Amino acid sequence: MRGKTLLIVCGGIEATHGIARAKEMGLHVVVSDMNPEAPGFALADDRLIASTYDVEATRAAALDYDRKIRRIHGVICIGADVPLTVASVAEALGLPGIPVSSARLATDKLAMKQRFSALGVPVPWYAALHSADDLERHLKERGPDLVVKPVDSRGGRGVQRLNTGIDPCLAFARAQCQSPTRRVMVEAFLDGPQVSTESMMLDGVAYTPGFSDRNYEYLDRFAPFFIENGGDLPSHLPEWTQHAVCETVEAAGRALGIENGNIKGDIVVHRGQPYVIELAARLSGGYFSTREIPLNTGVDFVGCVIRMAMGERVTPQDLTPRYRKPVIQRYVFPEPGRIIRIAGIEEAERLPGIEEIVVSLNPGDIVPPPTSSAARAAMILATGDTRDQALAAANAAVARIKVETATP
Repeated sequence: MRGKTLLIVCGGIEATHGIARAKEMGLHVVVSDMNPEAPGFALADDRLIASTYDVEATRAAALDYDRKIRRIHGVICIGADVPLTVASVAEALGLPGIPVSSARLATDKLAMKQRFSALGVPVPWYAALHSADDLERHLKERGPDLVVKPVDSRGGRGVQRLNTGIDPCLAFARAQCQSPTRRVMVEAFLDGPQVSTESMMLDGVAYTPGFSDRNYEYLDRFAPFFIENGGDLPSHLPEWTQHAVCETVEAAGRALGIENGNIKGDIVVHRGQPYVIELAARLSGGYFSTREIPLNTGVDFVGCVIRMAMGERVTPQDLTPRYRKPVIQRYVFPEPGRIIRIAGIEEAERLPGIEEIVVSLNPGDIVPPPTSSAARAAMILATGDTRDQALAAANAAVARIKVETATP
């Protein structure tokens, strides 16, 4: 495999660890992104300027590169919800990858839920919305514990919980403006612990080394929006519940037609029953696949995904955790405005248990109102002999990092 060429679709900061891993594996790495200043380009051997969400532009750029410069042997994405782009490039070049039909389902939340419902995969109640009047009707029929979301957006953009008293017309408009196809849906809010999973399907069987309890401690602060504040590994859930979640994720992967490939699950456990909120056919962002899983389990998950994309065999043993080390991830959320100063990073990095701090915003950048993950300024990863030690380290680091903003 050394010396072969891998195309990584996305050069954002959350992809940089994966790009570095591909380089460590001896691959010639091509990165595609529409941003000429994308952080991943600094690590790449070659670059393609094309939007990750523009299937045709990325496919054309990849085909041109493959014909004129260097043969591409595999393609993946990291930290970007673009499985359709990846699958389309793989199909055009005759490379390993999930079917284009599966990728289409994975990027359309309504079609995905319809497929899951038809095949018996548990999901919350849902419905398509054609207007704010539709939403008003569902509120009267089902009550306010509902979630409205764009059908085809990402990163939590436009997702809102309605029991906060938000105006339904405003909620519908916010969701619609975040949908490239202007489509909106509503689903029941199910209370219970939420988890993120990272799995690889091998011949229709899911192996799930990534299993994180999602942290939503700021639901009230950020209402009506859902903004996650990191996660905890290993999970607090009982073993039987974790097993049920993994079985549900496997069924969801098969329902999308993915026999071989990686999938990321967003799952809620409601009254002991796992329900699929969403299933992504890609490597996750948020450093879950690139940093948290290796720290927590010793599994080189990104390396396994790269090997599969290059046509190499991956075994269940490659995906079996070797240990369960406590890992805590937390984020820094500044006040909205233009960043004037960031202080305390070096002090926080010196704290015992801190594995890494990634600063994603810089002085001069604008911190938007907290409506999605774009409001985060820094990410902290901490470990310890126990969960309490790791959590204390993460919280101590958050307390030391000061982000000063001013009204732009």
